[in-house]
Amino acid sequence: MNFRKTNLKGVFIIELEKHEDERGYFARAWCKKEFKVNKLNSNLAQANTALSFQKGTLRGMHYQIAPYEETKIIRCIRGAVFDVVIDLRPNSITYCEWLGMELSADNHTMLYVPEGFAHGYLTLENNAEVFYMVSQFYTPDSERGIRWDDPVFDIEWPKTSDLVISEKDKNWPAYVL
Repeated sequence: MNFRKTNLKGVFIIELEKHEDERGYFARAWCKKEFKVNKLNSNLAQANTALSFQKGTLRGMHYQIAPYEETKIIRCIRGAVFDVVIDLRPNSITYCEWLGMELSADNHTMLYVPEGFAHGYLTLENNAEVFYMVSQFYTPDSERGIRWDDPVFDIEWPKTSDLVISEKDKNWPAYVL
């Protein structure tokens, strides 16, 4: 695995190191030792998968509050998504900044997101499936979210004709600085 820093403090792009031959390829998608060497949280509690049937499905922006904040490792295993993270750590030099990037089954790229970030994504294809691992168990009482279109962040989402979004995600409050 190749770990690349991003413009957001603590967020890494992880590229699979594929070993290819006539059969296809082999790659490690997780290695506790490599995460520790890169000083990243390697304690995982849960693995999740989400399938979105329709292009233009938006899920987010979600996070959990202390003491159940999550580190996430996200990969799109079918189709493609525009994945977004927002730094919500008030003492961070990148506080309130966001990063958006395409994750797809074709680019074999993962995103490492430390605690203190909101996360969401927009599907770019029908039947997009996202697999992600988290460092905490889902704790409903600690779940929070912010509006995907909150003007505080001014996220530049890809244009889509029909947005599919849950009532819960439509109704997250605006972020208060």
